[in-house]
Amino acid sequence: MPQPHRPTRPARPPRPQRARRGGAPDRRRGKDRPRWGVRLAAGLAVAVLGSGAIGHAVMTGLDTGIERVDPFKDMKNRPQAGHGLNFLLVGTDGRDKITPADKSAYRLGGAPCHCTDTVMLVHLSADRERASVVSLPRDSYAELPEHRDESSGKQHGPHPVKLNAAYAEGGPQLTVRTVEHMTRVKIDHYLEVDFASFMKTVDAMGGVEICTAKALHDQNTGLDLLPGSHRLSGGQALQYVRSRHVDGAADLGRMQRQQRFVAALIKQATGGGVLLNPVKFKEVSSTLLGSVRADRGFGSEQMLTLGQALRDFTPSSSEFASVPIGNPSYAVKGIGSTVKWDEPKASKLFEALRLDRPLAPAAPGRQSASPPQRQPAVPVDVPPGQIRVQVENGTRIDGLGGRVDTALRATGFDTTRSPGNGASRDVKRTVIAYDPRWDRSARTVSTALPGSELRAVAGQGRTVLVIAGADYRKVVPVRPEDPHQGRFGVVTGDQVICGT
Repeated sequence: MPQPHRPTRPARPPRPQRARRGGAPDRRRGKDRPRWGVRLAAGLAVAVLGSGAIGHAVMTGLDTGIERVDPFKDMKNRPQAGHGLNFLLVGTDGRDKITPADKSAYRLGGAPCHCTDTVMLVHLSADRERASVVSLPRDSYAELPEHRDESSGKQHGPHPVKLNAAYAEGGPQLTVRTVEHMTRVKIDHYLEVDFASFMKTVDAMGGVEICTAKALHDQNTGLDLLPGSHRLSGGQALQYVRSRHVDGAADLGRMQRQQRFVAALIKQATGGGVLLNPVKFKEVSSTLLGSVRADRGFGSEQMLTLGQALRDFTPSSSEFASVPIGNPSYAVKGIGSTVKWDEPKASKLFEALRLDRPLAPAAPGRQSASPPQRQPAVPVDVPPGQIRVQVENGTRIDGLGGRVDTALRATGFDTTRSPGNGASRDVKRTVIAYDPRWDRSARTVSTALPGSELRAVAGQGRTVLVIAGADYRKVVPVRPEDPHQGRFGVVTGDQVICGT
């Protein structure tokens, strides 16, 4: 049962982001790469890989700006290769290279740690019809193999750390070794992109549309969004993917928002004309690849081949998961609180990647061929199943109350199934009467009944009253903003993007 709640304070409109980004990124040292832009390198990479309609001539030469690293040098005892293709996508903390103006604009204060802030494992299926994106928490408990410290040259034996420390001690190679050891998934390609490239790429794509069912406000990052749909510029997108103080979920909530952004980025790339416009594609690709760090085997030829295979890629082709967590506050002496994985569940997750199996099962009743076109469900703050609704017919239209009750129940509301007749039978506009303590529940009902009038009634209690008026046409499907994620915590891209 939802608890009484106070009305949400309206958030201020997001401030326009300045086009100025400061100086060109320093490409000399990998550990100094700026931090935040690469959180969503997965989405940027998929956008590049979806370039099936772009000719070979456009692709040629785009990889000349890629800084090369060799994360697989002298690696031994690696996992067996499975089916499909696996990318490790990382972002590093390098805010010491960010200009004072940009630090102030995007609230990037504090000292850098020269470590990975985000790690994503992306699996492209062998048939190129599915992408699985798995977020690995940066504070995951990890055990580093024997290695030589990249900074000091000192030889280290195996020891426990947080996952994001692997990069600080041994760069891309130790990061790949550690992730392969933890997941038993063989990495085929390594990609690392910087902060400035992220913002510029989002801007080059014309921004990315994000939907939120509740106000998002984070004083640390400057994020300030009202409920609804927003087209984020590069700077606003940076704030969105950085924020971890908008709810009680901290880093885990931030990873969910990052995954929503990747899904929205895929939608923008595949449906916004980026991949079908050679000029736009080259602009976006050049912006991204101008500061990417990648292994020597990843270049324009690989992108073109994959792009041709992924020409029909859509948000519904992507699935997003986070590693199952056993203990989110696992204390380790000398390290502090770490995130301990649920090993049995995590093993099954990574086994599915190795065997090239979908992480998200097919939705019940979904047809494999020519599925029916349904109106996308709109995300809402309060799950409809938690909202009790009584329907009354406010007109002289026979059976209207029953039709509204059935339609609301079909999209998940807990209706009484006993619609009645209202005191007035001349209601023109549908009314939603609610107790102010349950205002969020009322807003969820009003989303399902667009154009209805919200009417606060003190002392009414938790049941929301819907008085159907002559203007009623249909109920819009709604869904919780955070949908049920199944055994692996999986959602597909079409579940988390804005409805169209």
